[in-house]
Order: sequence, then structure tokens, then C-alpha cells
Amino acid sequence: MLDVLLLRLDAPMMSFGGTAVDAIGRTEPCPTLSMLTGLLANALGYDHRDADKTSALQERLRFAARRDHGGETRVEYQTVDLGQPHMNDKHAWTTRGYVETRSGGSEARYGTHQRYRHFLVDSVFTVALTVMPADEEPTIDALERALRMPARPLFLGRKSCIPSAPLVSKQARARAATLREAVLAAEVAREGASARVVARGRRRDRGGAPLRAHRSP
Repeated sequence: MLDVLLLRLDAPMMSFGGTAVDAIGRTEPCPTLSMLTGLLANALGYDHRDADKTSALQERLRFAARRDHGGETRVEYQTVDLGQPHMNDKHAWTTRGYVETRSGGSEARYGTHQRYRHFLVDSVFTVALTVMPADEEPTIDALERALRMPARPLFLGRKSCIPSAPLVSKQARARAATLREAVLAAEVAREGASARVVARGRRRDRGGAPLRAHRSP
């Protein structure tokens, strides 16, 4: 039997990093391995210097996701003119707490930048996850503690995507033979919503096809 942690991803906007082409940043239709790894690493307090620990966590993570509500995509147009006087600074503070300098050619440093960011709106997902081997750090207990009391504020894909509800509830643990069984048995986050299940392992982010099933309302 698997020791499973159940998450509820509920937010006005969320993004599950798809393939970016030029200025177009797409989202996948359901949570991805890389997004969940980043969420957990952020809760644990990892930063960019902890790439080895983050990679090791991703290799151990297994999950299945169920869409309970929403799934519509919206595109946000973003633009900034880096040539404005108040933006013409060689140094800038980052959210990671240290100074970062601009690099690249003049267009990259001072031109007008345009982006098209894709988001899922008004959506809710239930995620069942576990780690293998179960006895290595961080354990599933450590991940639950980190999500309840994260080292930093958490977001769902992009920093503007703040959860509208706690990611873990009081009954956030389950035991099941498979992750698919665990996510199907979990309570639906919004009453009356149908559930679309995507059972996934590590291969999905590397081009493997997800297993899809449907559950009646």
C-alpha cells in the first residue's frame, strides 16, 4: 500500500508550464511533474543553489491528478518598456533576496518586451502524490509539514497564481494500492463537479502519453 498525500490546487489562475515558443508561454491542461516538484521545493525552502536536491526530489515523485472544476484557458498579454528612465538600472533586486544584473544586447536590456502568458482560470485539481523510496528524505511526512508551514509563499506555476484555499486539508493523507485509486476516492473539491483523472508518472514530462479516464458526476 502507498502512503499518499492529497493536495487541492484551487486558484483563480494557475499555469502548468508547457513548451514555450518565443514570447508565447503555454500551459499544460493538468499539473506537471516539474510544477509539483517546484511547488514542493519552494515549500521546503530550496533555492537555485539546491539544484541537486530538487532533481533528486523530482526523480522520486509520483502522482496522479484529477480535474474537479474549470480547465478553461485565458491568454494574458504582457509588455514592459525597459528603456524608461526609471527602468534604466543595471542592477535590480530579485524575490530571492539578492541583486541581479541585466545581460545581453541592447534590445534585451532596454527594448520593449512582449509576452503572451497562458493560464487556466477558475480551476480546481485534486492531486495524489507519494515519493519512492519512501524512507529517504524528504519523506511524505516532511512534505506535508512543509506545505502546511512553507518556508516561502507558495504559488501554482507563476508567482501571480496564489492559491485561494489551503493546499492540504486536515484529512490530507490516504493509503491506497495505486495513486489512481487514491485520487478517484478523494472527495471532490466542489460539489456537483465531474472528475477527469490523469494518472501520471515521471515519463509524462518527457513526452510520454498520460493515461486518461472519466468518472461519472
